[in-house]
Amino acid sequence: MKVPLLDLVAQHETIRDEVMRAVGAVIARQGFIMGPEVGQLEGELAAYCGVPHAIACASGTDALLLALRSLDLRRDDEVIAPAFTFFATAGAIHNAGGTPVFVDIDPVTFCLDPAAVAAAVTPRTRAIVAVHLYGQMAPMAPLLALAERHGLALVEDAAQAIGARQQVGGAWRPAGSLGYAGCLSFFPSKNLGCWGDGGMITVRDDALAARLRKLRLHGGAKQYHHEEVGYNSRLDTLQAAVLRTKLPHLDGWNAARRARAARYDALLAGHPAVCPPRTAPGNEHIFHQYTVRVERRDALRQHLEAAGIGSAVYYPTPLHLQPCFAHLGGRRGQLPVTEAASATVLSLPIYPELTDAQQDAVASAIRSFYA
Repeated sequence: MKVPLLDLVAQHETIRDEVMRAVGAVIARQGFIMGPEVGQLEGELAAYCGVPHAIACASGTDALLLALRSLDLRRDDEVIAPAFTFFATAGAIHNAGGTPVFVDIDPVTFCLDPAAVAAAVTPRTRAIVAVHLYGQMAPMAPLLALAERHGLALVEDAAQAIGARQQVGGAWRPAGSLGYAGCLSFFPSKNLGCWGDGGMITVRDDALAARLRKLRLHGGAKQYHHEEVGYNSRLDTLQAAVLRTKLPHLDGWNAARRARAARYDALLAGHPAVCPPRTAPGNEHIFHQYTVRVERRDALRQHLEAAGIGSAVYYPTPLHLQPCFAHLGGRRGQLPVTEAASATVLSLPIYPELTDAQQDAVASAIRSFYA
């Protein structure tokens, strides 16, 4: 049985009529740039994430870039981030003018290790980027306390975590609602994905929201008037229409992903060569990825591919070992937990439409490899 890593066609079939009506309305109106659907989506996502403001932009990468750009970083300003994340996390730090400082992760959640962050703070540190990896939030309470103690901005890279929640201060708080800014991605493969690139920045501060709205539009609040040099980072109206159609389905889709993850846990329980992902206490995981740690990872991938089963490695080369960051002095052995994760992680197919039979096929193929 063939099992794709992701099946967007299956999702589209469940909302085809609804989404085509929404897109058709934009096409009929021929209003493709900053149409009313953009502002409507911003309001709906602000409410969903529990913040006063959401600012739409062209991609999740731009969401990070704009949030960091608002800090007015200089090249000797340091921004602490995990080395185990998608490249955009560190690329945005560099392109916003700062210097990334890579630290190690927790071996269970793959998110930032607060002790490693604390050890990396220097007088030059300006910010921390907490990546909510694979759909689980980083440990925000200790990171928020650390940021407050040192006067740092805590930026949430929530590109993989829209809808995830964590108990902080005795209350459930959504991803993107706790830091200086939250950064979302709507890349098609995300739990809430559009038909191209798209992003959103969630913020609580009125002045910051106003500045970000200018920065995404060439640095001006009105046409041909530019208070600073900004960017062209607008969310297309068509993409906003798609996302508005999908947003009411998101919680149901996330619940289905959790159910699929629980079933994988049961199917793979007790296997000596496979370590399923774990959800830390006080977290509600949305399983953007179902990522296991396995022995002989690369050989297992080949075995799954031969059986028609998709899989992926997120991420095979840690950022501190990437050639473009060689000038920062990263070396093998510097971040042992990160490097061990990069050598052993494997993401299996997970999406709301995944069937029991498909999951059975995945688990059977894994077991047959190790047998």
